[in-house]
Amino acid sequence: MSKKITFSKALREGLHEEMIRDENVFIIGEDMAVMGNVFGVTTGFLDEFGPNRVIDTPISEEGFCGMAVGAAMRGLRPVVELMYNDFITVAADPIFNQAAKTRYMTGGQATVPMVLRCPMGAGRRNAGHHSQSLEALFCHFPGLKVIAPSCAEDAKGLIKSAIRDDDPVVSLENKLLYAKKEEIPEEEYLIPLGKAKVKREGKDITLITWSRQVNFAMEAAETLAAEGIDVEVLDLRSLVPLDWEAIAASVSKTHNVLIVSEEVKRGSYAGELSAQIAEELFDELDAPVERLCGLNIVSPFSPVLEDENFPHPETIAKAVKHVLNK
Repeated sequence: MSKKITFSKALREGLHEEMIRDENVFIIGEDMAVMGNVFGVTTGFLDEFGPNRVIDTPISEEGFCGMAVGAAMRGLRPVVELMYNDFITVAADPIFNQAAKTRYMTGGQATVPMVLRCPMGAGRRNAGHHSQSLEALFCHFPGLKVIAPSCAEDAKGLIKSAIRDDDPVVSLENKLLYAKKEEIPEEEYLIPLGKAKVKREGKDITLITWSRQVNFAMEAAETLAAEGIDVEVLDLRSLVPLDWEAIAASVSKTHNVLIVSEEVKRGSYAGELSAQIAEELFDELDAPVERLCGLNIVSPFSPVLEDENFPHPETIAKAVKHVLNK
């Protein structure tokens, strides 16, 4: 049995189920309690779970992220929200220097089982301070796990697995996915970290992507199918750990690769993937790996300019043809 709900409600269900299952799980962040989150994810949680488990904070990202790291080291399982992933620059030390490194630097004597939820992405006219996709930054630090769901089903299954994980997990959630409705199972389920999903089988080219760009990739693939080009769409779902076996299997089948990401192209996670594929799967390639990413600019406020700043189905289709020399 399945039901159709929004991405945000799927996240809500996952959080709710885990808070009921484990009293050590608590939620902390700006506007998470009384307001119920800017995107309505935790509406009603304060009434149900009380102020000790659903905590509103001051506008002090470094402070409440540091509190969460300490709480996790003492056995609790905090779910922290940065209102926008851009704000990680304010909270860099507790996340990158403490949460990511504690397990290794204590020889496993201390763990940091926390989740950091980070709304990300452009397209809402939020301008330069609230529109970035910073997956490359999060993936750079050993010790952090990073997920980037593209649909409601994955949002719920991955957040539940992230909460149960004993390492810090960053959940990157594109803001323009929150209102998207999709079918999810009625029964409880988990989706393991580190497992990609082939969203569409194909034989001509592998399109590797994640988060909202998966939807654009699927649109482009359907358009190209009408022109006789068969595209395989691989949704990574988890950026760290990376499902290298799924990537290798797909590239070995299609022998052509396009990586699509909303992030700025320079220094991107897409660039890391491109390098890995070129280094380890070179003999499988019929053409160089190409990347289609955001432009190397600050995200504009202007709707016309902002929409030119990240890939769309039309630009993805054009890039696929370029790789295939068509």
